[in-house]
Amino acid sequence: MKLSVVVPAYNEERTIRNLLERVVTAPLPENVDLDIIVVDDCSKDRTGAIVQQFADTHPSLPIQYIRHAINQGKGAAIHTGIRQCTGDFLIVQDADLEYDPREYGYLLQPLLEDRADVVYGSRFMGGQPHRVLFFWHSIGNQFLTLLSNMFTDLNLTDMETCYKVFRTAIIKQLPLREQRFGFEPEVTAKLARVPGIRIYEVGISYYGRTYAEGKKINWKDGFRAIYCIVKYNLFVRLRPGQTSSVDQPFPYAVTSTADSIR
Repeated sequence: MKLSVVVPAYNEERTIRNLLERVVTAPLPENVDLDIIVVDDCSKDRTGAIVQQFADTHPSLPIQYIRHAINQGKGAAIHTGIRQCTGDFLIVQDADLEYDPREYGYLLQPLLEDRADVVYGSRFMGGQPHRVLFFWHSIGNQFLTLLSNMFTDLNLTDMETCYKVFRTAIIKQLPLREQRFGFEPEVTAKLARVPGIRIYEVGISYYGRTYAEGKKINWKDGFRAIYCIVKYNLFVRLRPGQTSSVDQPFPYAVTSTADSIR
């Protein structure tokens, strides 16, 4: 079995090396291998150079590096990672150190036991450590999750979490379109309509960043999330045989291929 870790990154020179170190040293269940797909969304800093340096000093590790020619958004970076994924499972890993790769084992367990097809890592359940930060961010996340649940008839506690682990065969079939932070409500709406889908939640730790530390999401993204919840639950429906955007040719230039960067 193989886990593909998709790392969307934009201007993360301060954290990307530390994040990659944590990913490659993360404890994994027996017989689970790892590969890493870093998708650089046209960073203006040294993110790409640091990833390449890391790969050069770890020649035995399967690391792919892709750079978008223009900035497209986090969702677009995830689409690129899904397209290049070859693992049995895929996890989205933000590059900002807010989520802990040491918890991959917890997230994978329901999948390996064939009890789940998708696992959400919830910041609002379980007894894991959490950094105390913004009250209104917490309220906003809970409101978006509640609104999403009302449409999907799921009982998630954290729809907006970055940590989502998918069976690759399932995520590749979804016709995903959102290029930026609308990815989370879109993918949740479309997963909820997959016949027989089994979705689990696992409690995770969370070390949120402040804006001074580089946090990018803002109130405008919250309004976009509301729009996406309504749009993808009421007005956009899956059609039999519909092709996923991640299986289509790249709609934008890529300056590095997803083959080994060495």
